[in-house]
Amino acid sequence: MTEKVAVLLGGHSAEREVSLRSGTAVLNALLASGVNAFAFDPKLQPITELVTSGATKVFIVLHGRGGEDGTMQGALQTLGLAYTGSGVLGSALAMDKIRCKRLFQAQNLATAPFAVVHSQDTDFASLLADLGGKVMVKPANEGSSIGMSAANNVAELEQAVKNALVYDTEILIERWISGREFTVSIVNDQVLPIIEMRTPHDFYDYDAKYQANTTEYLCPAPISAEQTALMQQCALQAFKAVGASGWGRVDLMMDSAGQHYLLEVNTVPGMTEKSLVPMAAKAAGMSFQQLVVAILAQADSHTTSKTELMSK
Repeated sequence: MTEKVAVLLGGHSAEREVSLRSGTAVLNALLASGVNAFAFDPKLQPITELVTSGATKVFIVLHGRGGEDGTMQGALQTLGLAYTGSGVLGSALAMDKIRCKRLFQAQNLATAPFAVVHSQDTDFASLLADLGGKVMVKPANEGSSIGMSAANNVAELEQAVKNALVYDTEILIERWISGREFTVSIVNDQVLPIIEMRTPHDFYDYDAKYQANTTEYLCPAPISAEQTALMQQCALQAFKAVGASGWGRVDLMMDSAGQHYLLEVNTVPGMTEKSLVPMAAKAAGMSFQQLVVAILAQADSHTTSKTELMSK
């Protein structure tokens, strides 16, 4: 059967616009590589139309809920379609920042102390004191820094939680780490060169990622060979701890003492030609087209054939 690849982009999440840009870049790279590929936006057409479209593989470039959290992976598996990236469990666990943190702790992987809240009915003064006086507030299941904010006092914390509750019912509150921000990309078990992100913003937020022209990217990151090896090893351990596979990105911080802390695992990170995974791949000598083809090559690892499904 001739390979026909559906590029899933857009979707329903808060990261729709970023996904449309990522998906378009991936689609263009596949077409330039001679792959028979087409765009498919599940917001505009039912996912079952993938079966009648003749697609044999699916390249998932849906960021956030509905594409990165295991739901789409489960649907594609049920339809018997091969797809890129992590499976159902790895996708779901990586998307949930709170479960990620607990897995990191269980594996003795360094991550910042944290608390979980479900509403504003919380003793914020005690929580803030327990976490060192400054914190980062995050919705448990959002990406691209959406709904995230820092808080230095009780009033700011109350407002930050209120803002985060717009996106989720479960909110992660982490001790603030002052230091440098890094990301480690992984493609088919190959750990790529580390990138350091530098921004004049309080942290690497949505604006710093997608809109500002003041963000600096240093790749390979200017850290020692020993720090590089430790951070890459930690990132790969975190990636495997949540059951992620195929490709993705792990974000970390490093404090002034040189200690690194895991932040989160991304199983469908940005894929515009200026995104972080393509940047790391380029530093490793891999073009954007080569990167996309390498990710696609892994797609068969989760599929259950239609014949197998019918025989059960």
